[in-house]
Amino acid sequence: MLQEFREFAMRGNAIDLAIGLVIGSSFTSIVDTLVNGILMPPIGLLLGGADFKDLFLVLKPGEVAGPYVNLEAAQQAGAVTINYGELVTVIIHFVIVAFAMFLVVKAFNRLHKGSTVSGKAD
Repeated sequence: MLQEFREFAMRGNAIDLAIGLVIGSSFTSIVDTLVNGILMPPIGLLLGGADFKDLFLVLKPGEVAGPYVNLEAAQQAGAVTINYGELVTVIIHFVIVAFAMFLVVKAFNRLHKGSTVSGKAD
């Protein structure tokens, strides 16, 4: 069984998957910075200065009644909230990652198609 695992782990696909995972996790940091530091501030400004993380709906006030100036204040007061601003941020992250992956796959397909057209088949 150990020999089978070693053969599996040393296959090219497993190594490629590990490399992709490491690069993907690094890419997440870039996307987080892009969304939170560059995209969200102007969008929040267009929405009247709101920070997306502070967009929430109070379902039940906490011990201290609202209105709450931000999500942190609502949570500290013990309010039950729906934090839809976080969902908007995650959706924007997803769209950016999906678009970046689309561009990578498109470029890969173009390179792959070009190598078969020039007579260099795999």
